[in-house]
Amino acid sequence: MADIVKSFKRINFFRGFLATEDDLNEGENYHVMKRALHNRVMHAPGVVPHFLKGMKVCQRGRGDLSVEVLEGYAIDGQGRDLYLKEPVIKTIDPLEFKLPQTVYVVASYVEEPTDFVTYKENPQFKGHKRITEGVRIDVIAREPDINFEVELARIFLEKDVKAIRDALDPLNPRANEIDLRFVPKAGVAGSFLPPNMKAELLSLFSLQASLFAHLGHVLKVSAALDVLHAIITVQMMLLSGYVDFRNLFDLMQMIVELQKFMILQIDREFASLAKAKEFATFKWHIESIKFDRKFSKELYVSLLTAQKNASEALSTMFEAAIKPKVTVKEIETPSEVVWEKIKVRSEPFSKTLTVEGRDFVLVDMLDIYDEASEKAHKFAILKERDRYRSRLKQKYPDGTEVEDVGVHFEGGYCTFEIQGVEPNKDVILITRIDYVRGEYECTMEVNGKKAPNLVVEGNDLKARWRNWPYVIPAELVTEPVLRIVMTPIRQDRDVNIFTLWAYQPK
Repeated sequence: MADIVKSFKRINFFRGFLATEDDLNEGENYHVMKRALHNRVMHAPGVVPHFLKGMKVCQRGRGDLSVEVLEGYAIDGQGRDLYLKEPVIKTIDPLEFKLPQTVYVVASYVEEPTDFVTYKENPQFKGHKRITEGVRIDVIAREPDINFEVELARIFLEKDVKAIRDALDPLNPRANEIDLRFVPKAGVAGSFLPPNMKAELLSLFSLQASLFAHLGHVLKVSAALDVLHAIITVQMMLLSGYVDFRNLFDLMQMIVELQKFMILQIDREFASLAKAKEFATFKWHIESIKFDRKFSKELYVSLLTAQKNASEALSTMFEAAIKPKVTVKEIETPSEVVWEKIKVRSEPFSKTLTVEGRDFVLVDMLDIYDEASEKAHKFAILKERDRYRSRLKQKYPDGTEVEDVGVHFEGGYCTFEIQGVEPNKDVILITRIDYVRGEYECTMEVNGKKAPNLVVEGNDLKARWRNWPYVIPAELVTEPVLRIVMTPIRQDRDVNIFTLWAYQPK
């Protein structure tokens, strides 16, 4: 597909359409051209490193002049698919080149007609039933043109070359070693980094950001600010889905080089800091990191371990300085009159709630049986003996009728999240309940810590709606997200939950 076509025409079949071989071939060609157009404009050409074995070129282990190209997939500059389903051995003949010289291992798209048939009944009807798409591996002496071939490796061959080997240092290959630095990487959408790896990297960078911010802004180690800015950049790339094994090691090497430069500055200009035992531990772990081996998951584990150990050493050293001072805000406890008015309130619960002169701000709301709301709040009922949905239109004590949908469960426990709270302030959960089924009690956990029990006293057979308040004390509100676990104490008594609001004092 050397040029973009002016327009695309699909075959339009109709009754009586007399299709010829030209029509059917044009129909096939339409899809081929459309696929190539998509590849050209939506993906950068090159090798897809995460698929199969990434078309990697490696030594054969026989000490000769042959290399092995592993199976993989690539896209050339014309948008054509290069799918190599099994490894290819390629032997390099020095006599074909004027050594010393750089040679290039390349992959190019080829196709050929196959499955030739001749029909005995009428020999004039004959031809190839298939076009087989393939990949040709070549070794050439000129720089590849991405429109026609994709570079898989390059090797600088000396005049007396005896064997081709993998590079001992992938970032600085020597003569007669396989150089993979210039292999183009195909553009893809999203990251292929496993979620657990992404989470542990974000956790590491979060700790490191606070450490290097302290070193740079407070202790005035200027090189620490360069490390800080690099870490913040990689954090943003991680959160944007642009980091995986295609670029992770290059990014980490950049951070390590900046850390080593910072160590040199501290050794020269900050004698008291350099003498600290924790700094010596940090320095040892950073300087132990080597990139003179193949990029692999083993290297990732080694690299992450060294960074964690180094960061923990500095964290111990600066713990008092970087740990935020947490103070619980002193807020007057609402009176019982406030709770009683909330219980019988029939008006909608607004973003700002004022009761008896006390102001509360809505921070979150869980709408039971709204799929999106339940999913967002990770709402679940587990190990229950019975559960059923209920749509009720009942009255409040003032006679106002309200319709709501909720869930009743017996046995087991209920768990959900409250999000967007301000730490160190009380959180008031207000749950609309069917009060005809009152007289129950539940144990409560907040982020794994025991909280006061939820006690629903009394019941009402006529005015069945109540908004039952429950206060999570400020000392348990240590994070912006609260994971609540509610477990009925009486397993033979069902518990019901309709709409739930979360407020904090203003």
